[in-house]
Amino acid sequence: MKPGLVRLLAAALAGLALVGAGVLVAPAVVGAADPDALWKIVHGLCAPHEAAALDPSPCAFVSPGSAHQLGYAVLKDLTGETQYLLIPTDRVTGIEDPKLSGPDSETYLSAAWAFRTLVFARLGHALPASDVGLAINSLYGRSQNQLHIHIDCVRPDVRDALRRDQAAIGPDFKALPEPLASHGYLAMAIPAKDLETTSLFRRLAGTVPAGSMDRETLVVIGAILPTGAPGFDVLVDRADPAGADMASGEELLDHDCAVKADHP
Repeated sequence: MKPGLVRLLAAALAGLALVGAGVLVAPAVVGAADPDALWKIVHGLCAPHEAAALDPSPCAFVSPGSAHQLGYAVLKDLTGETQYLLIPTDRVTGIEDPKLSGPDSETYLSAAWAFRTLVFARLGHALPASDVGLAINSLYGRSQNQLHIHIDCVRPDVRDALRRDQAAIGPDFKALPEPLASHGYLAMAIPAKDLETTSLFRRLAGTVPAGSMDRETLVVIGAILPTGAPGFDVLVDRADPAGADMASGEELLDHDCAVKADHP
C-alpha cells in the first residue's frame, strides 16, 4: 500500500473509532471526530482497491454499482463484535439526501439486510429475523456525513416489545403502544418482499414536512406478521433536541448482541 494511503487509512480509522452509538457521544467528542471518516475509507480506499485489484479492503465487500443498481460498500465497524455498516460508494450525506428519493434507493436497505450474514459469521450461527435490525440515525443523532446503515443484533427488550405489539402494527405509520429505549416510535409492518420493491425513504419522506427529513431516524427489524408470513417492522422517530431525543435509531440495536445467548 502506498504511504499516502497508509496515512489516509490511519486518519480515517481514527475518526471511525468515534463512530458508533452516536447518541451517547458527548458533543465535544463528536466535534473532534472527522465527519468524513467513512467517506474517506469507502471512496479513498475500498472502492479504488476493488476497482484496481478486486480487493475491497479495508471493507468486507464492495459493489461498484451499475446503470440499474446503486453502489455500496460494507465495512466492519470498530464498535462491537458483530456490527457492520453499509455505505454508498456515491456521496450521500444521510437520510435527508435528495438522492434517496431517486430510483433504486431500496437497494441500500435490501442489500444491508442480505449482509446480516456477516453478523451471523461473527457469531458462528444464524439468528432469527426478529433478532436483527438495520438503523439509520438522524442528522442530530449521527457523527458522520455519509449515509451509513447499521447492521447488528436487536436489543432483547426491543425484540420482546415488538413481539408483544405485533398485532397492533399495521400497514401505515402509527404510534407503538409502548416506548422503545424510552422514546416513542411510530411503526408500520411490511411484507418481506416490500424491502426490495418499495423505497422506505420515499415513503417516509411523504409523511413528514418538506425539508425536514434530516430529523428522522429509520429502523427496520425482521418480524413474523400476524398472518404468519415473514415481514419487517419499520420504525421511525423524529428528533426533538429540546426533549433530549436525537432520533438515533441505533439505540434499538445491541452492539454486545445479548440475544446470542438465546441461540447457543
